[in-house]
Amino acid sequence: MDKLQQLLDTREAIVLDGAMGTVLFAAGLQSGAPPEAWNVLHPDRIRAVHRGYIRAGSDIILTNSFGGTRYRLKLHNLQDRAYELNRAAAQNARAEADAAGRPVLVAGSMGPTGELLAPMGSMTFDDARAAFAEQARGLAAGGADLLWVETMSDLEEARAAVEGARSVSDLPIAATMSFDTNGRTMMGVTPAQAVRTMKAWGLVAVGANCGNGIEEIEGVIHAMHREAPEVRLIAKANAGMPQWRHNELIYDATPPVMGRYARRVHALGACFIGGCCGNGPDHIVAIAEALRTPLTDAERAALDAELANAGVSISLS
Repeated sequence: MDKLQQLLDTREAIVLDGAMGTVLFAAGLQSGAPPEAWNVLHPDRIRAVHRGYIRAGSDIILTNSFGGTRYRLKLHNLQDRAYELNRAAAQNARAEADAAGRPVLVAGSMGPTGELLAPMGSMTFDDARAAFAEQARGLAAGGADLLWVETMSDLEEARAAVEGARSVSDLPIAATMSFDTNGRTMMGVTPAQAVRTMKAWGLVAVGANCGNGIEEIEGVIHAMHREAPEVRLIAKANAGMPQWRHNELIYDATPPVMGRYARRVHALGACFIGGCCGNGPDHIVAIAEALRTPLTDAERAALDAELANAGVSISLS
């Protein structure tokens, strides 16, 4: 917690990284292939992604372990290598963070299992907790500074991840959910409900990532901050909305657009700010510059007016 506390004490806003998958696809990862395998097959390429984000200004980088539970790895017959691949993911990020020449933290990414908890599905809470514990053990062994539960839609699965992590590690934990279904998660959770529930878990921060673009994340952060202004909030929006162009998925938000988003979500209450799908190092450069450049009085007035005129359609209940 000391490294994280140092960041919290010295940064009004902490810059996160951008997408991992977006950059790996550009580096040759084939659609449907497991990115986590590259932690041992191509560690140089994974480290290059981390290095790019650190140079762009990220204070915290997320490991290449989003699909690192044995449930997700089983799709590629890698379930028995969960500990190994997660440890390698953290080791790759740790090496680049240590070489940065400034404080950079490694967050161990823990994404959803892809399974439904009983009674809707066949996965029990205890099985989910055990899978997340296995993943967290590998990330902690590889040198993660904190654990980062992300893109959750079910509060019970998020709780399983937190409890699993806590059963094997005393690292601080952050958690985000994805509100991609009319302002709610796929399982119907509202932003206010999410922050009310997760703030009781003793997390260092909670918030939102991925979803349906910038405006949705802004609405989520607004709703969460109104519900629990004392909670540190995370915003990691996609780079706009995806569009198919020439058989390629393109996100339409440019770096300057993401820079303006960073200022808005910070004003709305977020203090951990980065990008999710579609964001590359250039987007993070814009986010870092926007957050670290003081606003002039005119810019502050314009931002206040912009926020005042923006409607918030996210449910607060």
